Amino acid sequence: MKTPAFLPPRVRDPYDPKIFLLPNLMTAGNLFCGFAATLKIISGTLVGAPAAAMANRLHEAVWSQASIDRFHDAIWFILGACFFDVLDGRVARLGGQDSPFGQEFDSLADIVSFGMAPALLVYKIVLYEFEHVGLLIAFLYLACGALRLARFNCIATASAADNGAQATPAEKGKPFKGLPIPAAAGVIASLTELLLWFDERQRQIGAWRFVLPLLMVFLSFMMFSQFRYPSFKALNWRTQRPLPTLVVIVVLVLFTAMNYQWMPAVIFLSYLMYGFLRPWLSRSWRRSIEQEMGERGEEPGADDEDDEDDEDDENIGAGG
Repeated sequence: MKTPAFLPPRVRDPYDPKIFLLPNLMTAGNLFCGFAATLKIISGTLVGAPAAAMANRLHEAVWSQASIDRFHDAIWFILGACFFDVLDGRVARLGGQDSPFGQEFDSLADIVSFGMAPALLVYKIVLYEFEHVGLLIAFLYLACGALRLARFNCIATASAADNGAQATPAEKGKPFKGLPIPAAAGVIASLTELLLWFDERQRQIGAWRFVLPLLMVFLSFMMFSQFRYPSFKALNWRTQRPLPTLVVIVVLVLFTAMNYQWMPAVIFLSYLMYGFLRPWLSRSWRRSIEQEMGERGEEPGADDEDDEDDEDDENIGAGG
């Protein structure tokens, strides 16, 4: 089809980014979940305003059932954003469609879904009771999440430049430096869901809600720390596992679906604590655990990277 004479000829700007459809649709799903979670949190706060005002006079944190329902919805939107965040990277790597645009779009979506939404959720449930200190805790989490994403993008850009924009097999299984922000949001959302479930009949968050401020401070530190976490990037649609391993995974997924109120919290907390305790695990234990998760193969140079990780872990364990 010819371009009409009154329109200038279409010339592609070499600086225009490549925008791949499927991976960015997944990222858009992530962003939508974060946006919807934020709306649900605000809606739950407005609906529960009379009950919250009464609770302030009684010095208790009591919400109406309508508010609790909206908080539940917000939590599942945050966990849904985690699902989309996993999918967008898998789809991009499967089709060889990694791009700088996708990386930046993913980071912007992450700061909404895994930074703003969880910070607002915990602030509205418990941090508002601490006034200015609660505001600072919520902002600390958000700021550390943003710094974590900025650092990750800088490392990824430098790595792509060194390797001609192609990730080597060893890098695909290279651990994350610092707790990933989706995992931090998953910890907050799943643990909040667990606490709401514990006190569902009383429509009261309970004294355990004071765990959340301390947890947010700890997560803020872990996101911008030097602790290493499995990335699972080496796992893809072509990954093969023995039949017993497949059976265990299927049973775990079904068990999680049947106990959705508390199993997500167990999974996310286990991931959080693994990275925290990793420096004190022996090299053989780490290799066996992470190879089972598909973190590292037998690519050339993997042993050298293991040695570098061991040095970093020893420094962490020694407080360096």
